[in-house]
Amino acid sequence: MLLTAYLLALIFIWTGMAATFVVPPCDHHMFDSGVQNCLSDFNKSMETTGYQHMCPWPTVKRIYNELNICMDSSARVSWCKGYRHLVDTVFLEVHEMYFNLCGQVHDPPLFILIMLIAPPIITTLFLPILCVGITTCETKMACTFGF
Repeated sequence: MLLTAYLLALIFIWTGMAATFVVPPCDHHMFDSGVQNCLSDFNKSMETTGYQHMCPWPTVKRIYNELNICMDSSARVSWCKGYRHLVDTVFLEVHEMYFNLCGQVHDPPLFILIMLIAPPIITTLFLPILCVGITTCETKMACTFGF
């Protein structure tokens, strides 16, 4: 076992596999040019959504995901993957420009509210009526539950 460990160490040292891989520094110029390419496509797609008047979110989900993938690949190619704050800064600017109306909370339509609220209320009101037959039933008497 010890001989195997020595042999593997000798092979790694001899072939250069033991040398550490040095990660190059983040290339900000390459990252910025990649960001500009990604943002130009995104901006062209967003111009037709009417983001100035209403929140465009549900309809632009695919475009936003494409921007996210493009930004990640740009960060990976330029060795800026570890510098997540650069990507976050770009996304903050995108959100301030295109999604500033999305923070406003809107109530759902009345029909949906009724459909979500009514079943628990109806169940709460009718459950005691259904259970009264079980709780008042005597053991000597045959419980017919109203039949």
